Amino acid sequence: MKAVFLDYVSLDQNDLNFKDLENIFDEWEIYPSTSSEQLLERIQNVDVIISNKVVVNAEAIQQCPNLKLILISATGTNNIDLLQAKKQGVVVCNCQAYGTSAVAQHTLMLMLNLATSFKQYERAVQNGDWNKASQFCLLDYPIIELEGKTLGILGYGELGKAVAKLAEAFGMKILVGALPNRPVQENRIPFNELLSQVDFLTLHCPLSTDTQNLIDAKAFDAMKHSAFLINCARGGIVNEQDLADALIAGKIAGAATDVLMVEPPKDGNVLLNSEIPNLLITPHSAWGSVDARQRIVQQMVENVEAFKKGQPIRQVNA
Repeated sequence: MKAVFLDYVSLDQNDLNFKDLENIFDEWEIYPSTSSEQLLERIQNVDVIISNKVVVNAEAIQQCPNLKLILISATGTNNIDLLQAKKQGVVVCNCQAYGTSAVAQHTLMLMLNLATSFKQYERAVQNGDWNKASQFCLLDYPIIELEGKTLGILGYGELGKAVAKLAEAFGMKILVGALPNRPVQENRIPFNELLSQVDFLTLHCPLSTDTQNLIDAKAFDAMKHSAFLINCARGGIVNEQDLADALIAGKIAGAATDVLMVEPPKDGNVLLNSEIPNLLITPHSAWGSVDARQRIVQQMVENVEAFKKGQPIRQVNA
């Protein structure tokens, strides 16, 4: 089998081991990235395409007579035309649940940073404020404990449950919110009732028409002034202008996000304003531990092995 990896730098920063994946193919070509103009030349004669974010549309798939398998080195499938692949008998497999530990860990890291005013204290030390202190410590910024606080979770799948487990270890009370237009489930609190009860609200739900701008000005008005928002899901779930306004107006105590509406934010973003108080932004890096990314490689090996046996796993176009 001849394979091509179209955009390996989206996964690898020279810290992963691809040997098992490379060895499973007879021929193997890898490219740091692939433009739409370069795509057809690189995929036309291969049996297997590996793509993270490169779009492989119906027209491209139609021009690949040898194509048998597409491996997505991520979970999302929107970059592959699944219907055309199925029509041609091409199996498409993704990777799943590889970043659960990494994202859950990142979520708690953001919560702890907000709870301890870490950013403010770190800056104070760098600015020499501690050197000038009249006593042994600085206590210029609020510090709260997670123990006894209420964590609201929107999106209680694998990620939400992993976050809940870590939060419970800190002694937090867990409330699970019901997403709009979902079937009523036991032990789910209606969204509008959840907001006023939480000290921290963390998002782990998919972006959809039901969750687009779910956290908006109205939601911030319903939250405690002492509450914090964490978003390690998708940027569009939170209205970015409304979040900026809420923080500036002191409607909530702080927020942290690992995601933005447009990534990377080459044309800027309202949340990148350094004047917004108590906002932490990380560059969509929650998923990116070495361990998580190596799991992606291992899952792709497993996907190929299963395909060769005629028993595909993680197939998304069955």
